[in-house]
Amino acid sequence: MKVYHLNCGTMHPRFVPDGLVCHVLLLETSAGLVLVDSGLGLRDAESPAARFGPARFYVRPVFDPNEAAINQIRRLGFDPRDVRHIVVTHFDADHVGGLADFPWAQVHLTDSEAFAALHPKTLLEKQRYLPAGHAHGPVLVEHSPADSESWRGFQGAKELTAIAAGIVLISLPGHTRGHAAVAVDAGDRWILHAGDSFYHYGQLDGSGTAPRALTLMERSVAFDWTRVQANHQRLSELWAARQPDLLLVNAHDPSLYRRSAAQGRPC
Repeated sequence: MKVYHLNCGTMHPRFVPDGLVCHVLLLETSAGLVLVDSGLGLRDAESPAARFGPARFYVRPVFDPNEAAINQIRRLGFDPRDVRHIVVTHFDADHVGGLADFPWAQVHLTDSEAFAALHPKTLLEKQRYLPAGHAHGPVLVEHSPADSESWRGFQGAKELTAIAAGIVLISLPGHTRGHAAVAVDAGDRWILHAGDSFYHYGQLDGSGTAPRALTLMERSVAFDWTRVQANHQRLSELWAARQPDLLLVNAHDPSLYRRSAAQGRPC
């Protein structure tokens, strides 16, 4: 399948010099278009308080309609109605803001993340899962990745064959209760979109170059910090292996996004 790399939401947190992106994958499959995450959408700019909450004062999203996935899809020459499925790594506002622009699409996520988003239990979950994010009534398709299945050593993997071959949902909780990564077979290589399992490449390559403001934010919003640290370790090992048929990206690192986009669009 062809893979397009989109930035669907520039953000400028204080003390993070390079800012952040919302790295979204657009997959062109034989059965239609698929999004991995949706970034910020058109409604976010219209109602930032209801849809993003107080976090907007720290991460400072730009809310540029030109960055919305639906408008970028149009500029690529596609019909947005062909987006049949959206696979989300988790239900934070900067990952699901664009869902409302595709109300006809099925939204795929882990069952534990769906439960947390619809029935938040902790104070942190009540702050992060705002009702406006699902007020349009998205069709949620819940998945239970089995521990018996794995993808390159990551347990809890499920291939989403009902969407298309070569799309794998991988349970990677920590940042949120039901956070997941998504692996995509782009033909000549796999792309692993790790979502918010890490924020900056400096957390994986041993350089320690991740801005402190970013790592503090990561810890403050983590559902389970111990699991986040374990995920860092596992992903660091994957990074160090430098497998030629694997591209590791995440949701917010602008340098990883630029590197991916520079390698050619589509993949």
